[in-house]
Amino acid sequence: MATKELILEIGTEEIPTGFMQPAFDHLKNSITRGLRDQRIDHGDVVVMGTPRRLVCCVKAVADTTADVTEEVIGPAKRIAYDEQGRPTKAAEGFARSHKAKVEDLQIVETDRGEYVCVRRTTKGKSAMPALKALLPRVVDSIPFAKRMRWGDYDVRFARPVHWIVAVLGGKTIPFQFGAVKSGNRSRGHRFLAPKPFTVTSFSKYLKDSKARHVVVDHEERKATIRRQVTQLAKRHGGRILEDEDLLDEVTFLVEEPSVVLGSFDKRFLRLPDEVLITCMRSHQRYFAVVDGKGKLMPYFITVNNTKAKRPKEVARGNEYVLRARLADADFFYTEDQKKSLEHFVEALKDVLYQSKLGTSYEKVERFEKVATWMARKVDGEKKTKSVSRVAWLSKADLETQMIYEFPELQGFMGREYARIKGEPKEVSEGIYEHYQPKFVGDSLPKTFSGAVVSVADKVDTICGNFGIGVTPTSAGDPYGLRRQGAAVVAILLDKGFRISLGELVKKAISELGDKVELPRPQVTKEVLDFIRGRFAFLMTQQRNVRPDTVDAVLALGFDDVVDAAQRVEALSEWRQRADFEAITTAVKRVINILATSDKPGSVDPKRLAEPEEKRLHEMTLQVAGAVEKAEAQGKYKEALVQVAKLRPVIDKFFDGVLVMAEDEAVRANRIALLGQVAGLFSRLADFSRLQAA
Repeated sequence: MATKELILEIGTEEIPTGFMQPAFDHLKNSITRGLRDQRIDHGDVVVMGTPRRLVCCVKAVADTTADVTEEVIGPAKRIAYDEQGRPTKAAEGFARSHKAKVEDLQIVETDRGEYVCVRRTTKGKSAMPALKALLPRVVDSIPFAKRMRWGDYDVRFARPVHWIVAVLGGKTIPFQFGAVKSGNRSRGHRFLAPKPFTVTSFSKYLKDSKARHVVVDHEERKATIRRQVTQLAKRHGGRILEDEDLLDEVTFLVEEPSVVLGSFDKRFLRLPDEVLITCMRSHQRYFAVVDGKGKLMPYFITVNNTKAKRPKEVARGNEYVLRARLADADFFYTEDQKKSLEHFVEALKDVLYQSKLGTSYEKVERFEKVATWMARKVDGEKKTKSVSRVAWLSKADLETQMIYEFPELQGFMGREYARIKGEPKEVSEGIYEHYQPKFVGDSLPKTFSGAVVSVADKVDTICGNFGIGVTPTSAGDPYGLRRQGAAVVAILLDKGFRISLGELVKKAISELGDKVELPRPQVTKEVLDFIRGRFAFLMTQQRNVRPDTVDAVLALGFDDVVDAAQRVEALSEWRQRADFEAITTAVKRVINILATSDKPGSVDPKRLAEPEEKRLHEMTLQVAGAVEKAEAQGKYKEALVQVAKLRPVIDKFFDGVLVMAEDEAVRANRIALLGQVAGLFSRLADFSRLQAA
C-alpha cells in the first residue's frame, strides 16, 4: 500500500492568541479520529501555526482505506448441522441470505457456545473521497471561544478564511468552505511577501514559507524570540524578566519575529515594579528588563512582525506610547495617596456590587462580620482586630484612580497604599492575599488574616448568589462560583482551619438578611452541596484520589473540610492493602444481610452460642475501643487498620454460623451482632460504595 503526505493549511485574518492552542489540540485530535474512523492508516500528525494560519501535516497517509473483514454470526452449530455433520436447512438458509455457499460457513466459539458464521472481506477504496468529505468537517468543527460569520456565507470561524491548502502527495483534495475552495497555493507574509506559492511537500512548504518571511512552526518562533530578547537585554547589561505567558502570547502575534529595545525616563522607576510591569506587559506586550539583582532597569523590549529598517524610529514610537501610560500611572499614584483609605471605603457606598445584593460597601460590612466570627472560631480573639481591618480595607483600592485605569492591579495597589499609610504588614499583605487564589494553581494566602478574609469574602459571594437563585449551570458560571468554591476548600485545607462549614454558611446567610430571596434551609443545603462537590473535584482531579473513595467518606457527612480530607487520604492509602478486596467483600456481605432484615437491636451476649459468633462479638468490642481512640486523635489510617482485623473473624462467622436461624430470638441476636460490626465500619466510610480496583 502506497503512502503519501497530507497537508492542510487554513489561511485566515489574524486569530486571537488565546484561540490558538485549543485549535491546535482539536485539529490534531479531529484529524486523527477522522482518519481512524475512515480506516485510513497514517503516521505522525503534526500541528503548528501563526496568527494567520493553522497547519496540520499527517505523515505516511495510506492512499486507500484498509480492508475490512466482517463476521456475521448465524445459528448455533447444533442447529446448523445434524448429528452426521450435514448442513440443515437453517445452515442453507443462512448461507443463501448472505450470498455465501454452505461450504464457506465457519464455526466460531462464542460466550454462548459454538455458532456458524460468514466472513466477508471488503477491499479498501481510494482514500481521496473519504478525505474530501472529512477535511471540511474538520475545518468547521474547530472550537473557538467566539466564532464569526462574514459576508453572506453560512460558515463560522474565529476570523474570515481567505485560503485553504489541502493536498495529498501534492495532489489537491477538493472541497469548499464558504466561498473558499481548497487548493495547493499558500501565501507568505501579509506585507513582505503576499503573493501565492505552490505547496508540494511539507518540508518544502516550511522552507518556502520561511523564504517569504513566515516561520510556520510556533515552537521555532518562540525559541527565536527567547534567544533574541535574551541577547538584546544582555547587550545592555540586563536580562529579561521571566514571563512565559507573555512569551507565548507574542509568539502568536507575529510570523517573523524581530526585536527592538526601547527606554523610558528613570524617574518612573519610583513607581512600584508591578505598576511598571503592568504598563509594559498588559497594555503594550513589552518585555521588562532587570539587572543582576532583579531590579527593574529603564528599558523594555518589543517584538515586531517585521524586521525594522530603522530600529531607532520604531523604538521612539514605542517609547512615546509607553511614556503616556507611565505618566498616567505616575499621576494616579500621586493623587491616590492624597486621600485616606477610609475615604475610598466610604466611596464604595456608591458602587453597586449586584442589583439584588446591594453595594460593595454593604458586601464589605457583611464579610467583615463573617471574617471576625470565623477568626474567633479558629483562633480565639488573638487576631480578630487585624482580620477586621483587612476585611474593612480589602476593597478600598477599587475606588482609586489607579485601579480605574489598571483593574488588574486590584489587591496589589491596596497592599501598596496600606503600606504607605503605615498599616501593619499583616494588614497590608492580607489585603493583597484576600483575592487569592485567582485561578487554579495560583498561590494561596500566606497570612492568617488574608486566608480568613479570603474565605469570608468568597463564602459571602457564593451564599449571596445562591440566595437569589443565581447558580452555576452546565452552560456557564459567569460569577466564577465554582472557582471561588474550590478556593474556599483549598484555603481551609492549606491552613488546617477546623471550622464547621454548616455554621460558616449559616453565618454568611444570616448577614445577608432579607437579601436572601429563597428559603434559608434550601440555600444552606444547596451551598453545602455545592462546596461538597468542589471538595470532591479537588480530591479526584488534583490529588488523584479515586471517586468512589471520596464518595464513601462523604456519604458519612461533610462539615469539617480538614477532617474529611484526612479521612479520604487515609482510606485512599489503606485501600492499597493486598487484602483490600477481601475486607470489602466481607463488609458488603454484612451490609447486604442487614439491608434485607429488620432494624437490628442490641446484642445479648447470653444468646451467643457458637464459638464463631462469640469470637466476633469479642473482637468487635475490642476493635471498637481501639477505633474510638484512634478517631479521637484523628488517626484514621490506624482506625482502618484496626477494623481490618475483623475480616478473618467475619469470614469464620459466616462459615460456621447460620445467620437466619429458625429460632427468631437467635436470628435477631445474630443480626444485631452484624449491625454492631457494620456500625463500626460505617464510622469510617460507607464501604458499600467502594468498588473493586
